[in-house]
Amino acid sequence: MKIALLGYGKMGKVIERIALERGHEIVLRKSSSDSFEGLELADVAIDFSIPNAAVSNISYCIEQGIPVVSGTTGWLENYHTMVQLCHSKKAAFIYGSNFSLGVNLFFELNDYLAKMMAKFNQYNVSMEEIHHTQKLDKPSGTAISLANSIINHTDKNSWSIENPLKDDLFIDVKRVDNVPGTHTIFYTSAVDTIEIKHTAHNRDGFAFGAIIAAEWIVGKTGVFTMKDVLGLK
Repeated sequence: MKIALLGYGKMGKVIERIALERGHEIVLRKSSSDSFEGLELADVAIDFSIPNAAVSNISYCIEQGIPVVSGTTGWLENYHTMVQLCHSKKAAFIYGSNFSLGVNLFFELNDYLAKMMAKFNQYNVSMEEIHHTQKLDKPSGTAISLANSIINHTDKNSWSIENPLKDDLFIDVKRVDNVPGTHTIFYTSAVDTIEIKHTAHNRDGFAFGAIIAAEWIVGKTGVFTMKDVLGLK
């Protein structure tokens, strides 16, 4: 499979290493200032760029009929525009706030626990997320996905990273050197605390999941998620 890498930072380099180990070929390594030359050779594009480049990367791929997998966060105000463009062009697109297999299982666990805890109002739910100091968005896309699932099943109306109101889900955002990503959900009452936690040890899990998604999407048409890729629906 021929892959275009849109974003060639730390994640892009890890994706490249694992893709080559799996027998794939990299036909484009695009940093923010580079052109799309070479994209026409690709079977699929993987976007791990920066928030202000993601929309142009994704839309260009869709316009060119190249399936695109994006793990860039911080641009989701334009997500529905990309979905509409994908459908109009009969293209293929996957966005994931986190492509790690473990995190996607954690998403399912979080959703199940939120449904179960909804009727026990003596527990207050909150979250902590820790990432490396180079991460641009706060909170992380993973934290927002977790928060939205909790909000869908509990009496919380929104999330907040500071000065939360009574009906807000508080996300305690921390930035620490050399932390790939840690997310913890707490349900706290006067007598005890229930918590679930996912800790990434390195970037390999994110990269591997993105490559699995790229392998899966080739030849398909539509807008998908990691639930489709992993058969979790």
